[in-house]
Amino acid sequence: MKNLAFPLLLATGLLSVPALAQTTGPVGLPSSTDYPSASRGGDSRNTGFGIKGGFTASNFRGDDKKNYAEEGIYNTFHAGVYTQYGFNDKFSIQPELLYSRQGFAGNNGLPNLQGQTINGAYDTRLDYIQVPVLLVYNFLDNVSVHVGPQVSLLTKVRENGVERKIANDDNKYSYAYNSLDYGLAAGLEARIGPARVGGRYVAGFNEIIKDQDLSKTGSKAISDIKNGAFQVYVGIGFNR
Repeated sequence: MKNLAFPLLLATGLLSVPALAQTTGPVGLPSSTDYPSASRGGDSRNTGFGIKGGFTASNFRGDDKKNYAEEGIYNTFHAGVYTQYGFNDKFSIQPELLYSRQGFAGNNGLPNLQGQTINGAYDTRLDYIQVPVLLVYNFLDNVSVHVGPQVSLLTKVRENGVERKIANDDNKYSYAYNSLDYGLAAGLEARIGPARVGGRYVAGFNEIIKDQDLSKTGSKAISDIKNGAFQVYVGIGFNR
């Protein structure tokens, strides 16, 4: 439960943003009704581009999660750029290009890189290039909900600080990593002038581990685990 305390605290804070935006927002900040929609030939407050980055609390889920002992949250970061096109004052589409570190941490009794069975702390870092494409709905003047698919390309893997190949072409390891992940992202965002602050949960649907050789892992299945990450970010937007 303690591993969930920080993400739940962050989520609670984000849920309080709509009330703050309505009651204590700075005087004079533009609202969605202050911008003519793109469909009427004007500049929409939902059309523009920007930069963003923030904190990531990463973990994994799946049927084989039970074969990892004392698994915990892997705290890291993400950063990137986005562009947004507004269909009207309420709806827009927002593609993003992000660099995101993810992974998992804990304690297990699985073989290490030398094939020796160990029982100690471990961490696995997974570096992804991510492309979410999000539908944005402004349900309040300065607060929106984001939801959409995401595709991720795995670019680097580090196990206990040691970099290893994503593939397992030489059969050195007991398993390989999937280079592609896909999933769903959903969250909330608030605007204060050009600034943005938000949070989202990203669930990966593809397995992290592939081509596992059970003869090298003591018959412990670890292939059915998938990415899960809670992201909190800040950004700066520029309206067109």
